[in-house]
Amino acid sequence: MAHTSGRGGARARRRRLVAAVAVLTLGAATACGGDEGGEPDALQLWIMEGTNPDSGPYVEALQAEFEERTGVALDVQFIQWADAHDRITTAMAGGELPDVAEIGTTWAPEFGAAGALADLAPRIEEDGLADDLVPGLYDAGTVDGATYGMPWYAGVRSLIYRADVFAEHNLEPPTTWDELRDVGLALRELEPDMIPFPVSGGGEYGLDPFIWGAGGDVAEPDGEGGWRSTVNEPEAIEGIEFYTSLATEHGLSVAAAETWLETDQLESFQNGEAAMVINGNWTITTLLEADPTWADRIGVVPIPGRDGGFSPSFVGGSLLGDFNSSEPDLAWELITLMSTGEFAASWAEQSGYFPGQQSLLEEVQAQDDPLVAPFAQQMLEAGANLPVTEKYGAIQGEQVLPRMLQAILSGEATVREAADEAAAAMDETFAG
Repeated sequence: MAHTSGRGGARARRRRLVAAVAVLTLGAATACGGDEGGEPDALQLWIMEGTNPDSGPYVEALQAEFEERTGVALDVQFIQWADAHDRITTAMAGGELPDVAEIGTTWAPEFGAAGALADLAPRIEEDGLADDLVPGLYDAGTVDGATYGMPWYAGVRSLIYRADVFAEHNLEPPTTWDELRDVGLALRELEPDMIPFPVSGGGEYGLDPFIWGAGGDVAEPDGEGGWRSTVNEPEAIEGIEFYTSLATEHGLSVAAAETWLETDQLESFQNGEAAMVINGNWTITTLLEADPTWADRIGVVPIPGRDGGFSPSFVGGSLLGDFNSSEPDLAWELITLMSTGEFAASWAEQSGYFPGQQSLLEEVQAQDDPLVAPFAQQMLEAGANLPVTEKYGAIQGEQVLPRMLQAILSGEATVREAADEAAAAMDETFAG
């Protein structure tokens, strides 16, 4: 799950990538050590710190299994999400890349375009894995037929609500957009001290389902190898209008939420202030670890569709990439060990995310845990991607859609005015 840090950060990253590409074209060194022509001493793996709160036993078991299978040691290094993008870029420029690393889904097109990642598509096809990978996660790493990352684990957002409050007032979780609005209006009257549905202006992932649910999209291929924004086209406008109207017309949110991030929104729910939020499956673990009694007080349903069914939700997560290892067979052995079967299921269970293998995800759904299965259903039946291009990462870094949301929620611009401005900014980046 890639992290970005604004317009200046995006430009700086692009400059570093240019330098890194220059080094890569000269042939950067790889991490796998050993005598030339002999067996490597160790394979190096970078994974992100914090996703799995107690990853020590997992890593020890992974190292033991890998060495038993291959006879080669596994050197595992943890790096912080906040530093990871720049650290990988610096390693690209210095020729000090690991053999395999965890990468956010939005990084795969970027590093793939820079020449840093091996195309895994032939190996995925040869091993017959393609049809058993979660589509939203698999597609996020695939550009022009090349797959720059193997799905490892995934997360998706659904509607989390206060089941105890709903039960107290004989309310049912919404199954359509109209029902979402109406149950929010009912809660506003029945629970005047609660926020029925905070509309967060600091992120786009709560907005995207309504754009997609109305039949729109944020961008599409332009037919000439590039992309164009569609965020100001009629279907997208319909979704933006409905989502923001929950705050601006129906009073289901609060002014403070105009700049809220997902973390702020979750905090409002955890503090007992919010009745419904769109947030990720991983947050259930956060809630239960803080207070196990949440298990009896919350419910989850997929994000309701406009007239029924489900509105699509962004499937984010992490991929495992081969950074052009000098030992590609060993790198692929490690990637498949981590992303399929026992080790994939174990990591997902421990971290609170979902496995990137569809058959494992279906097993999770079949367990019918009321706080897990709805997220799995959302991912399997209504998962979606953002534009698969390195330039969308820059657009996210520039906070284009959050700025659009904030302009609408604050009353500074109409939906049409803000969407037109966002589309122009996106198209400038796509063209740049």
